[in-house]
Amino acid sequence: MIIFDKRILTHFDFIQPFLILPIIFLSHILISEVSQMLAIKQYVYFGIGFMVFLFFFLLPIRKIDWLIPATYWLNIILLISVEFFGVSKLGAQRWIEIPFVHFTIQPSEIIKPSFLLMLGYIIKKNPPEEDGYNLKEFIKISFFIFLPFFLILKEPDLGTALILLLTGYGVLFIIGVNKKIWLSIALVLGISSPILYQSLHDYQKKRITDFISEEPSYHVKQSIIAIGNGGMSGKPKDEATQTHFKFLPIATSDFIFAYNGERFGFIGNLFLISMYFLLISHLLSLNHKLKDDFLARVITNGIAIMMFIYISVNISMTIGFAPVVGIPLPFFSYGGSSFITFMCFFGILQNLLAFRFDKEYRLLKINI
Repeated sequence: MIIFDKRILTHFDFIQPFLILPIIFLSHILISEVSQMLAIKQYVYFGIGFMVFLFFFLLPIRKIDWLIPATYWLNIILLISVEFFGVSKLGAQRWIEIPFVHFTIQPSEIIKPSFLLMLGYIIKKNPPEEDGYNLKEFIKISFFIFLPFFLILKEPDLGTALILLLTGYGVLFIIGVNKKIWLSIALVLGISSPILYQSLHDYQKKRITDFISEEPSYHVKQSIIAIGNGGMSGKPKDEATQTHFKFLPIATSDFIFAYNGERFGFIGNLFLISMYFLLISHLLSLNHKLKDDFLARVITNGIAIMMFIYISVNISMTIGFAPVVGIPLPFFSYGGSSFITFMCFFGILQNLLAFRFDKEYRLLKINI
């Protein structure tokens, strides 16, 4: 008799969808109020995201982990190709157009899952000693972090480059690196910060200048007004004037946190932040369960750190505590790239959790 292997459900982490689905549902409510067309497109992203999740959930990752380096280097080749065959949009060359179909892909988004998988693969093959990685091993792993960082930075895309850099070293911090190495890095960064600032592009310097100036930019002003307009419990749809009259820019993506504040007030924003906090805390708590499973630990911590960076920067940006950059809220801001990327992340994570008892990836078992 062939039956479904119930161990898959036993090891499947149901807490993750329990915390993610309310964020997606709330996002869809807000986006449908602004534009029915965007809401319909969001259904398409939901469908693609679910298929991507299902693909990576069923993919025998542990069984074919020897392919991870190949996918990493393929993505590096795509990043290099941007320099020669890339398509420019809004002054940045970040996309590659697929011939004949006129569809573009953004290699800096595609590389994120393979980047974390590559780190997990390297750390799994060479786990840290009790006092953490020494300088030699740290430099070896740093090469795989800095290579995509510099290629993406050259596009230029400082935001995505920094996300990969911080995520990579955040994972290493949790996994374990000798403390002397971190102290040395902090000292070097402190001394070289003026040189790093001078190397920034003019538009990047302007963002920093706007941030530290006494008068916030127009976008931030309207965002703060929208949040203040929501008060404690928010305004009805017709009274959400900042969004209704289009004073609030990019209300469905970059500044959707401000729109959520205008519609559902302090309580709505507190609910959203609480969902994110619980999700990140839950992911970090898995370190105890996955103590010796370095591949799963790297993916788990990488997702948690990346989400924390996205959320912190986006929310800080909307209230004037950070420069305005195009970093979305995971599962909340409108857009396909971010949503599909995080569905890919969680598909990989659930795969590593659900099938950790069976490297053959058998969904069914036969009882005779």
